Amino acid sequence: MPLTYADTGVDRDLRKKAKMHWESLKSTYALSHYGNIIETPYNTLYPIQGKYQVKTCDGTGTKVLLAELAEKHDTIGIDAVAMVVNDCLRPGAKPIALTDIIDTKKSEPKLLEELQKGLNAGAFEAGCPLVGGETADVPELLNSLYHINCDCVGEVEKNKIITGKKVTPGDIVIGLRSSGVHSNGITLVRKALFKKWGGKYDSAYTPEELDKTILEEVLEPTRIYVNPILKVFENIDVHGAVHITGDAYLKFLKLGGFEFDNFHPQPIFKIIKEAGQITDDEMFKVFNMGWGFALIVSREDKNQVLDSIPKEYGAEQIGKVITDKKIVIKYKTKEIILGE
Repeated sequence: MPLTYADTGVDRDLRKKAKMHWESLKSTYALSHYGNIIETPYNTLYPIQGKYQVKTCDGTGTKVLLAELAEKHDTIGIDAVAMVVNDCLRPGAKPIALTDIIDTKKSEPKLLEELQKGLNAGAFEAGCPLVGGETADVPELLNSLYHINCDCVGEVEKNKIITGKKVTPGDIVIGLRSSGVHSNGITLVRKALFKKWGGKYDSAYTPEELDKTILEEVLEPTRIYVNPILKVFENIDVHGAVHITGDAYLKFLKLGGFEFDNFHPQPIFKIIKEAGQITDDEMFKVFNMGWGFALIVSREDKNQVLDSIPKEYGAEQIGKVITDKKIVIKYKTKEIILGE
């Protein structure tokens, strides 16, 4: 039978119902279309009006289990930073400060040194200082060796907040290439690929499509998009920005209806799909399928956006905004409709 995310214990429908209870929190902050925006206090210590702060938090999930399997912990901190600084970009904010939380079975100096290498590397790439954190020894709470989360604060001027309300049928979607699987859907990846969790392959297996083992490929750190995206923000009126992470292309439904017709995913996605016999629609509900971040802009701004993004990010037009509120995926010879 085809493997689904729900089969692995991650039920997106149940999670959606559970998150409905968080609606009551909206009364505690100003909410843009899909970013949590907090007005910066005006006082004698911080006399700035018209600026807003954005707060994001996330973790690397079960990717830490893959780091543990590989006995390699010097890049997982990059993933932790990437998840929050990329999220911070969505409402147009510049990341300005990071903190981290590491829960571990035991504060082993060598392990923490390796984790800090990744956190520092991610912070430098994002141009965002890591100003503090917390490390806690909580062996009774953990099955894994450790768990790592990051928080990020960003700042955006009021007149530059991206709310998504400008998204209009006819706008185009520009995608920036991912570095691979990133840090989402890892539970499904583990159970499709690795024998340790009931999957098909040994961790040392090297498919002919790859120049490294599948474990090394899946551990490739999440790409950080701060520098190229901030450059676009300086000169372009961006209508919407999406970090393609959990729920993948379903995330776009928050902004309206979309049609995507340009995909050339990295080989690892085909390997995952075939190992778990995963359907195409499930792949697009879980994985980035080669595009890690997306910008929605007017058709007139397309060339200027593409010209401003460095070539190493592989930016291309990947879709457009449509009238009907649905997600249409045109992939190979198929047309896949994703609903809420």
